Amino acid sequence: MSDISDTNIVLVGNPNTGKSTLFNLLTGLNQKVGNFPGVTVDKKTGYFKINDTKYNVIDLPGAYSLNPNSEDEKITRNYISDTTNNDLIVFVADVTNLKRNLLLCSQIIDEGKQVILGLNMMDLLYKNKQEINLEKLAASLGCPVIPINARLGKGINKLKESITNYQVNPTPFLTESNNNTIDDTMLRFKKIDTILNDCVTNKGENKSYLLTKKIDNILTHKIYGYLIFLILLFIIFQAIFSWSSYPMDLIESGFIWLSDFVATNLPEGVLNDLLVNGVIAGLGGIVIFVPQIAILFAFITILEDTGYMARVSFLMDRILRIFGLNGKSIIPLLSSTACAVPAIMSARTIGNPKERLITIMVAPLMSCSARIPVYTILIALIVSEDSTISIFNLQGLLVLSLYLLGFVTALLSALLMKWLIKAKQQSAFTLEMPIYRAPRWKNVGIEIVSKVKIFLFDAGKIIIAISILLWVLSSYGPGDTFEEIDKKYVQNEQQLDKDELSSKIASEKLEASYAGIIGKTIEPTIKPLGYDWKIGISLVTSFAAREVFVGTMATLYSVGDEDNTKSIRQKMMEAKNADGGKLYTTATTLSLLIFYVFAMQCMATLAIVYRETKSIKWPIIQIIYMGALAYIGSFVIYTIFS
Repeated sequence: MSDISDTNIVLVGNPNTGKSTLFNLLTGLNQKVGNFPGVTVDKKTGYFKINDTKYNVIDLPGAYSLNPNSEDEKITRNYISDTTNNDLIVFVADVTNLKRNLLLCSQIIDEGKQVILGLNMMDLLYKNKQEINLEKLAASLGCPVIPINARLGKGINKLKESITNYQVNPTPFLTESNNNTIDDTMLRFKKIDTILNDCVTNKGENKSYLLTKKIDNILTHKIYGYLIFLILLFIIFQAIFSWSSYPMDLIESGFIWLSDFVATNLPEGVLNDLLVNGVIAGLGGIVIFVPQIAILFAFITILEDTGYMARVSFLMDRILRIFGLNGKSIIPLLSSTACAVPAIMSARTIGNPKERLITIMVAPLMSCSARIPVYTILIALIVSEDSTISIFNLQGLLVLSLYLLGFVTALLSALLMKWLIKAKQQSAFTLEMPIYRAPRWKNVGIEIVSKVKIFLFDAGKIIIAISILLWVLSSYGPGDTFEEIDKKYVQNEQQLDKDELSSKIASEKLEASYAGIIGKTIEPTIKPLGYDWKIGISLVTSFAAREVFVGTMATLYSVGDEDNTKSIRQKMMEAKNADGGKLYTTATTLSLLIFYVFAMQCMATLAIVYRETKSIKWPIIQIIYMGALAYIGSFVIYTIFS
């Protein structure tokens, strides 16, 4: 293989064997890595170079055989069965579970593909006092066998050397093969047993699996298991609010200083106003929540990396089946607490089409990380930062309640869809339980940085664009409206002090601006929920992304306000309604929180639902039913607490 610049190196294997970790090592790309089935839900690509030769690398979804039972397995089957490519396949196998792994490997060999077998997790093999004769195994399979440890980066150079020097002509594993029959599978396992009996020597007991079994007796217990899971959620949300308090205060102070510095040192005018009340106000309203986002993703990554998420799937299967879901549905649901887009894609691991569709339809009801800024700013309006119940932070308890409300609503919605959506295929739940392993702290750090960058740059671009647009709409009005307001207050110039006069002029100009006109048009529809026209504009703009709500409010409350020493929270706390009373009462704030728990306000999520279901019908249904839940729920809460 002197030149494989047009040839792909394809990583294939069962779920949970370390393919994505190996992909990171080979390509240097920070790919998603997690210790539960279904992390790789689509084809991932990258490359590496040896000398001047470029090698393309493709990471396919995990699969157990070439007889697919789910959408992600179909991707792998279709790619491997494509006779037009001549790719070199690196089959990544869990060396501690070779019998199951070699089924798919043998099927690929019989497809006539060029295969290198990478035996991963060799450290566990040695810990269990087992030995494997690599030469015998390579001879039996008819392909090179390379021992590796992807977590520690061991054996990678030997793997690369085998790739560059690959010259093996594949030989059939079974002389007469039909990958679509049960008898074929039985014959394969029979031959695999013979090979492993000849190649693997056991000198001790499998200590890793014995330890895992002991831990599972507690974590998957039919009573304790659920209690432990709830305690973990409780700890996570307490940490999000307790640990993030100090860095959030620093960031908030930094943006207040920056806003005041720019306002003081730049010449007065349009540019000054745009930067201070548009760009800085909008960005400051979202950057402040980075510590909370980082803490959330740190916990999620640790739970995935240790293998606990697979236990949650097993634990929840008996409950989720009642609601028309599958144990594997919990992965998309819990992943939605980070972001619904990759979570919905991960639903491909669910083999039953009906259960997969229901999972996709209810996943956005789980509160994502984009809602954290909204929850935080609103809860701060009615609950002080130091409020506690016993030793527990009250703000953290309220956020946990909102997350649980979303989860319960998702289950009830799924139950309704279970009866409305008809399907004949029987449900089945199979899940590999990986052994418990210590989290890879480097991977945790990479994941936190990666997710925060996505949060800042993806959301930041939207927020800056919307902040600038809002500033324009809020700073200008039709015709000579603003001039007429100035003339009107000339008469009152002697009766009011300077600050009061400036405040009244700014307030009236904002209402007369293009943004004010749009908001006033929306206001009659949302007034029964306790909202004014400014909140109405925020509801519209946050359809692009939920976190835009905070940036929008920051811009709207900054335009015309010359006081740059107040945070957005202070400005919202001081906001008045049309009657001069406090706008963000307990009733209005709770109503708004409920609205954001239920409303489908994310264009990216709708786009991915359309792509995954291949029908415009399901995104439309999502908008309608979640919108109805949001409006009715908010109306009821506002009525009760008014």
